[in-house]
Amino acid sequence: MSSSAAQPAVSPATQPTAQPKIIVLDDDPTGSQTVHSCLLLLKWDVETLKLGLTDASPIFFVLTNTRSLTPEAAATVTTEVCDNLKQALAETGVTNFLLVSRSDSTLRGHYPIETDAIAEHLGPFDAHFLTPEFFEAGRVTIDSTHYIQTTTPSGVERVPTHKTEFAKDSVFGYSTSYLPDYVEEKTQGKILSSQVERFTLEEIRSGTLERLMGLENNACVCVDGETQSDLDRFADDLNAAAARGKKFLFRSAASLLTALADLPAQPTPSDAMNRITRSGSGAVVVGSHVQKTTQQLQQLLKEPEIVGIEIDANRVKENLAVGHSEQLAEALAQVKQIHAEGKTPAIYTSREELTFTDRDTRLAFGQEISALLMDVVRGLPEDIGFLISKGGITSNDTLSEGLALRSARLLGQVIPGVSVVTTTAAHPQFATLPVVLFPGNVGDDGALALAYRRLANKT
Repeated sequence: MSSSAAQPAVSPATQPTAQPKIIVLDDDPTGSQTVHSCLLLLKWDVETLKLGLTDASPIFFVLTNTRSLTPEAAATVTTEVCDNLKQALAETGVTNFLLVSRSDSTLRGHYPIETDAIAEHLGPFDAHFLTPEFFEAGRVTIDSTHYIQTTTPSGVERVPTHKTEFAKDSVFGYSTSYLPDYVEEKTQGKILSSQVERFTLEEIRSGTLERLMGLENNACVCVDGETQSDLDRFADDLNAAAARGKKFLFRSAASLLTALADLPAQPTPSDAMNRITRSGSGAVVVGSHVQKTTQQLQQLLKEPEIVGIEIDANRVKENLAVGHSEQLAEALAQVKQIHAEGKTPAIYTSREELTFTDRDTRLAFGQEISALLMDVVRGLPEDIGFLISKGGITSNDTLSEGLALRSARLLGQVIPGVSVVTTTAAHPQFATLPVVLFPGNVGDDGALALAYRRLANKT
């Protein structure tokens, strides 16, 4: 690697560098689950992007929601964001930045469609990195294989992600969790497994600056990580390489963002989030269908002041052509009654797994379910104390469609991996409303109930 030979092997610790602005294109709104005190942008016109670029926080998120879109639509949205971002960067004079395509820690999403679009419109890049680690949820990468790690009475158990329900996703399924092979599969051989650079734990912990300086031509790199300290060390090297002219792109889950942003502790502690709730009972909206969400919902429904309202998904499917107005009216009547009794409605879609003739029909059904849930959000009583949105796509739609936000300020996490934002004081319907963005696949069985109790001050 001739470019690295020309550079002295200087430890980044001896060369302080200016912190770059971290720009995150998030395919649903849950990638901010390990940071705080920053902006989430729901729009991506030039003026809105300039809000993020000029904000005091070192990081901001553009919530594209592309995981809910077709591949073609995802490419179109990503291209639009990039073109507007290029103009916003020029108008603000920001030149020191890192770009992150944030996606799911279980390897689901439009890869390489989104990174290819970013590279085409904001490149060239010396490399793009796969960093799917999300330690708060037990997502680790060892010897280039991505695992879901859990602690059991008998010790630590690691399950390769391709052996989990996530790999069977009807839209984003995959057959291997060995990242070089995953890249070859997803790029349909455009990048061969043998061409993927591997940064192992041993290298991460001893330092990767020289290897980083030698990367070029948008090399594909998969990065090991077992603990947050691994990615913290890696981020030091990344910043040092960027300061010396290297240009990098990341396809990443949340934990690398923790390392890159390097933020202090969040201002409002997780167990004190009730300080920011408004008076009165709240509301919960559940859209995610992964098994973990179903288990968490079952526990939530046992809470004495929670009352469930089931949205029949089969009925939505059967009435795609005529819409959901009848189901909406029924649900809102129940919400009104439950709220009047001082209790919290939990509106959730039925849990059975439905089958569809093709991917586009499945996506259309998902959009109709989301439209129904967002109509429910718009119809909630204006004096609710808080709102919990369960599921990544549901949470994105809650912010952008249900609450019609241009941006939101992230406060921090109510439990590990679960973020809280607030609407502005000027919101026409729900002023200063705390909104919990709860990913579908995060937390143990009691996590959703715990988040509810913390917001409702029931702990």
